[in-house]
Amino acid sequence: MDFSVSKLPWYGQVVLFVLLSLAGVGVFYYWYVMPTEEALAAQARQLDELRLTINKGLATARQLSSFRQQVGELEQRLETLRPVLPEEKDVADLLRRIQAMATQSNLEIRGFVPAPVVQKQLYAEWPIGLEIEGTYHNLGAFLDRVSKFPRIINVTGMKVRAKDQPTGDSTITVQCTATTFVLSEPPAKPAAPGTPGAAAAAPKGTN
Repeated sequence: MDFSVSKLPWYGQVVLFVLLSLAGVGVFYYWYVMPTEEALAAQARQLDELRLTINKGLATARQLSSFRQQVGELEQRLETLRPVLPEEKDVADLLRRIQAMATQSNLEIRGFVPAPVVQKQLYAEWPIGLEIEGTYHNLGAFLDRVSKFPRIINVTGMKVRAKDQPTGDSTITVQCTATTFVLSEPPAKPAAPGTPGAAAAAPKGTN
């Protein structure tokens, strides 16, 4: 049987036209519009991520000058501390200075008892237990010399006890802790193999 649109009544032709139009729109939306929308959404997400990354980079760039200023201030603080904080190699000399100040104050140091070192970020605390004999006057003179010493030395935990058999120049026994602060040097990097320093640093074998 032959089918012709022209043979349909006018309202049938309108309905058929509407159905064909809706089918065409559906096919177009499914095959073209939906993939395009998904691609645009993916690109929009990528754009948002790029904008977030850029904003983070700009925020870091704005803070760069502040970071540099903080580094400069820390370096200045370090240079300020160098005159008052000895390096590790100067600790022995500092101990001799403490003993010399005690001798100048007519005190006698009966013993040095090193305590465990307390490591900080830029420096280390080196506490040393001291046992001293002398008089109250001599002890005051010693503490005055320590306070005026250019390097930082804290005297804490002081215990003063009168001697059972005092003499004219020795009436008290003092136990205290003298703490000095030592700059922490960064560890030296090992020399790369083949360099002159590497051969010098290598342990020697036994014969």
